[in-house]
Amino acid sequence: MEKAVTKIKSREEAQTQVKAWQAKGETVVFTNGCFDLLHLGHVDYLEKARELGDRLVIGLNTDNSVSRFKGPERPLQDQDSRARILASLQFVDLVVFFNEDTPFDLISALIPNVLVKGSDYLAENIVGADVVKNAGGVVKTIDFVPGYSTTRIVEKIKRTINL
Repeated sequence: MEKAVTKIKSREEAQTQVKAWQAKGETVVFTNGCFDLLHLGHVDYLEKARELGDRLVIGLNTDNSVSRFKGPERPLQDQDSRARILASLQFVDLVVFFNEDTPFDLISALIPNVLVKGSDYLAENIVGADVVKNAGGVVKTIDFVPGYSTTRIVEKIKRTINL
């Protein structure tokens, strides 16, 4: 059985691996996010993303990038913990960090066959969509399971302990 940590790669290692998979004719799907507290919504989304190809690569926001747009109290779990949890999922093939505000540079380096985001995005507004389309790839959106979000879980915990 493959250890989860072996699926966590540097940008350069990820680029090499993606090219190797594509050279074998495999379709590489890419998505990105914080994945702070893994919940049913995340699992459903990632499972559906994986069904769009042969390999699923996750671009994971570093702690610094999460804090920049979610606030100083986030992430709740450090990047190494979040990466290992994601890598432990059988339908995730590779996890790679990005520290930028968007995954544009990472997407440009990897050039996946399929770029996926949640349906809260319009396909034409998805960062990196032009890069993927120009390389002959496709951009897809996936519906979320209603009612699931890390923010909602945090709010419920705060209410429960009266913060």
